[in-house]
Amino acid sequence: MTATRLEHDLLGAREVPADVYWGIHTLRAMENYQISGRTMNQYPEMIRAMVKVKKACALANGDLGTMRKWRVKAIVKACDAILDKGLCMDQFPIDQFQGGAGTSVNMNTNEVIANLALEMMGRPRGDYQVLDPNDHLNRSQSTNDTFPTGLCLAFYEQVQAFRVELARLVQAFADKGLEFRDVLKMGRTQLQDAVPMTLGQEMAAFAVNLAEEDARLENNANLLLETNLGATAIGTGLNTPPGYRERVVERLREVTDSPIVGASNLIEATQDTGAYVSMHGTLKRTATKLAKICNDLRLLSSGPRAGLAEIKLPQRAAGSSIMPAKVNPVIPEVVNQVCFKVFGNDVTVTMAAQAGQLQLNVMEPVIMEALHESLVLLTNGCRTLREFCVEGLEANREACHDYVMNSIGIITYFNDIIGHANGDAIGKEAAATGAQVRDLVIAKGLLTEEEVDEILSPDNLATPAYHGILEENFDENEPVPEEFAPILPIPNYDEM
Repeated sequence: MTATRLEHDLLGAREVPADVYWGIHTLRAMENYQISGRTMNQYPEMIRAMVKVKKACALANGDLGTMRKWRVKAIVKACDAILDKGLCMDQFPIDQFQGGAGTSVNMNTNEVIANLALEMMGRPRGDYQVLDPNDHLNRSQSTNDTFPTGLCLAFYEQVQAFRVELARLVQAFADKGLEFRDVLKMGRTQLQDAVPMTLGQEMAAFAVNLAEEDARLENNANLLLETNLGATAIGTGLNTPPGYRERVVERLREVTDSPIVGASNLIEATQDTGAYVSMHGTLKRTATKLAKICNDLRLLSSGPRAGLAEIKLPQRAAGSSIMPAKVNPVIPEVVNQVCFKVFGNDVTVTMAAQAGQLQLNVMEPVIMEALHESLVLLTNGCRTLREFCVEGLEANREACHDYVMNSIGIITYFNDIIGHANGDAIGKEAAATGAQVRDLVIAKGLLTEEEVDEILSPDNLATPAYHGILEENFDENEPVPEEFAPILPIPNYDEM
């Protein structure tokens, strides 16, 4: 039989495995919340963040004389062992979905640190008369200020990791923009031929489109640096000594090396989840752009003979169990699915945020789960898209060139010279007969062959110059030609 130790709580006594660092509160949470199959062990950022919070709180209590120095030292030593050496990172077995507004996470952290500290002091695990998860690890605290503080710290760290991967993806698209700067291709609007551009311009636009999100990610991440630590239960600071609120924030800044600030109104901060809504809204916006780009990559690579086939994606897997030689755009497909999940998680965060009641939002655990998942998925999605798709992307130069030369859309380049009506007529005839726009413009005597070739040169197609009439070439006092003279009396508007 497995050795156990006896622990007590409000509901009675339970046998806890002797070889674990968690205790009775964690045991009950394990039994109560068998929901997702994803445990806090799979969220190391949150574990480290909670340990940092506990370290800061212990130091603040020691500074203010509300805890014996030897206990403070024991707690700090245990926290440092977890943070620096990775001890006990597997001792957080509770489900990410849980009731109690995060109490289970808070108590799991208290128990692990307490038992590790006891062991380091040469005392047996569970010897809570020496160091207690509630009385000592939770002194001057409540789940309602430690859990959201840990949550914000964890999210902040994850956002920074996501920004790094997003920046790498942006650079990969920018590199392709430079590589393909001379590849002329057709631009399209509403899935119809529009006017030419370069494949490099298209890739560079993807880079700029995603790069815009970094500033928004940074701004919203900074909102997570406001803490309600010191609020305790509802924001009144119950059971905290004078000066604790300011001191614990100072200590947390030291422990995290981050510019953390205390909330100006702790009652408001304890019930507010607006920072999570804003943060995830930015993730949704980024995912929306990422999904659109993946849609484009799939369209541009469609084929290989019956689609656009303007680009070639790296071949990552056989595409069909029945159709030989088929290769699918599996990387953009999987990233699209990542984005769909982020969209759904945004609804979850919104619903959970508005479900808060009175002085506390008890739905923060599902906000934690949703935001954490979105950040993990987007970080991995950007890395996967970059490594397995964008960096190996190739241009089908021949197909791109042929689409441009056979396009009806290039008639737009002649608008300012031959007029829109002539352009309509030529475009209509080209569509009906299959003739090229270039040949029709010359055949109808609208422009010479040299003039047409100048307008349809690769440089002009990619960065068009103006070939129409410039108004400054005319005399501003030139009278209206007689053939355009008024045929009706001009009203005197001054008299109306």
